[in-house]
Amino acid sequence: MAKIEITVPAMGEGIIEVTLNRWLVKEGDKVEEDQPLAEVATDKVDSEIPSPYEGVILKILVQEGDIPKVGQAILILENEEADADLDRPEVKEEVERITAPREEVSEEASKKEKKPADEEVIGGRTPSGKFISPLVRSIAVKEGISLEELDVVQGTGQQGRITKNDILAHLEKRSSPGVPEQDIKKAVSESKAPETKASHSHSPTPAPAATSAPFTGPHEVVEMDRMRKLIAEHMVYSKHTSPHVTSFIDADVTNLVMWREKIKDSFQKRENQKITFTPIFIEAAAKALRDFPMINVSVDGTKIIVKKNINIGMATALPSGNLIVPVIKNADERNIVGLAKAVNDLANRARNNKLVPDEISGGTFTITNFGSFSNTTGTPIINQPEVAILGVGAIVKKPWVIETPQGDAIAIRHIMTLSLAYDHRVVDGALGGMFLKRVAEYLEDFDSERSI
Repeated sequence: MAKIEITVPAMGEGIIEVTLNRWLVKEGDKVEEDQPLAEVATDKVDSEIPSPYEGVILKILVQEGDIPKVGQAILILENEEADADLDRPEVKEEVERITAPREEVSEEASKKEKKPADEEVIGGRTPSGKFISPLVRSIAVKEGISLEELDVVQGTGQQGRITKNDILAHLEKRSSPGVPEQDIKKAVSESKAPETKASHSHSPTPAPAATSAPFTGPHEVVEMDRMRKLIAEHMVYSKHTSPHVTSFIDADVTNLVMWREKIKDSFQKRENQKITFTPIFIEAAAKALRDFPMINVSVDGTKIIVKKNINIGMATALPSGNLIVPVIKNADERNIVGLAKAVNDLANRARNNKLVPDEISGGTFTITNFGSFSNTTGTPIINQPEVAILGVGAIVKKPWVIETPQGDAIAIRHIMTLSLAYDHRVVDGALGGMFLKRVAEYLEDFDSERSI
């Protein structure tokens, strides 16, 4: 019998640890290959860890609520047909060491493995929400820097993250004869106090939510779930970071509507799935992003990062009432059939909580569909660190002035309102307006005789 360590798999760019929400198996259970073993959560999505082999659960190494790192062993699986190398004496010895009861660990080994008290309590974020990388965390522990003191360090990384250079600069300033220790303590103290003035930081962090006066009438208190808390923090952060401007335009999408009506039945019969308007919106946005690459950017301090890939996120409502944004990578390289299949697959798996973290990261531009709920328009909030988001409203029949060889005439047309919210730090009204107009033109000029 070979004993195999099952570890936390890679969960996407920038994710170094997960929270183990719930075990789906127990010791002694027999599991099949690809059977879900545990539910885990990151700061982006909840997902499951599947078993790479069939076998029997020999030992569970972490408990529910623990925060294992990517690559860390979480259980031992016993398997009859695994690689023979796993039965080597040195591997067996390592597995036995890992699975040994905690009481059998020698006092000397316990002392060696004991972490400093500060390292045990220091978290992945400061009290105001600044992200702390493992490297910065280890430097802070070594130098005795508290989370509160880290909060006064000006982060120059993306979204205000504290980089290695930031903390080293802080340490240099901290040890400088010209900066008394009491000044550092004063800055830390002020960071804990409520803000009375507007922040002038280049990378602002969200202010704490205001506490309302107690309501005395009949009411029910509903605690936000984990995902809703993350959404709330992300939305507040976006409004706090980007000066939002929203532009609107009406588009005559009659040709597009007629084309979809004509091909939808044959498409479903041939591809065994529906074709919605969403892949067509994504195609138009991807073309416009190629025309206006300065919309496909992010901001890092005073630098503009121009993205070469066009990765379009589509805001998707979940049955729980929450929202998630799966991302179609390299959307400009796909045809309508490929986009339709990707849209349907991601939307279905999003609603069934089957997305993996990599499928909701790496977006460069987002589309949100107000029309799904018959809303004609809206003012969306930018999905950080992107700089623009496109809102598509309901397609409504309206009397519309059209040009004919005989002159202007009024006809019943299918009209849709598009809205574009953009970050005025890097996108001015002219650029935002031209981009939005180009999206509308691609939709209006859709070829009603197009074949797929």
